[in-house]
Amino acid sequence: MNFDLNSSINALLDNAIQWAPKLVSAILILIIGFWIVGMITRMIGKAFDRSGLDKDVQPFLKSLISVLLKILVVLSAASVVGIEITAFAALLAGAGLAIGAAMSGTLGHFASGVMILIFKPYRVGDLVDVQGQLGHVKEIQVFNTILTTLDHKKVIIPNGIATSGIMTNLSAEGKLRVDLNVAMPYEEDFDKVRGIIKGALDKVPQKMADEPTIEIEKFDENNILLAVRPYATPEQYWDVYFNSYREIKKAFGEANIPVAYPTRKIKNV
Repeated sequence: MNFDLNSSINALLDNAIQWAPKLVSAILILIIGFWIVGMITRMIGKAFDRSGLDKDVQPFLKSLISVLLKILVVLSAASVVGIEITAFAALLAGAGLAIGAAMSGTLGHFASGVMILIFKPYRVGDLVDVQGQLGHVKEIQVFNTILTTLDHKKVIIPNGIATSGIMTNLSAEGKLRVDLNVAMPYEEDFDKVRGIIKGALDKVPQKMADEPTIEIEKFDENNILLAVRPYATPEQYWDVYFNSYREIKKAFGEANIPVAYPTRKIKNV
């Protein structure tokens, strides 16, 4: 009994001594290999920047190259341990079939990413509204689209979701209409007020040269509501929005136009 136990222990030690260098080598290959992959990916990214490659395609290709290189590193580590590449490939293929069914959605996101790059419903830098998320497109990756919202939050949207519903590209036409509303007292002359508002908008440097719309939108109980519609680039939308109100308020004060406020008439009994 002791002889058998000693023999088993000796056999385990022999196997450990035999496999230890291979395992250590495989681990080192993985660590160093992944580090080299990261360095190569960064170098490729810089090369893409210098080449002028479409900025929509750059993140997609970088992530795809990174995945392929990491697979090569794993295969190299497996061969050092002694696993035959053909057997390892067969194992991956078998596992791929099982995982593929569970990851059909992920594969769909990959296909959607390819379609986004081909048909370009949006590009890097565009201001978009995707599934209720409003922001600028930062990256189009293999499986996801990365948005930076107007309040500087990072939103990750799977490509399949981004292309499966209604998506609004606010940058597609190169300009946006800025919707403003200005209250005008009933006793004021509309043409006079219209001219004052137009002069105020002319002092907003970020406003586009397109003729703004200044018309009566509706009659409220206490004032006349005017629709004021200048135009701005997507990048300067909020600058035009806030500066227009600021200049209009200033112009109204200089023209002695009172702010409309609720009034109450008291009838004599």
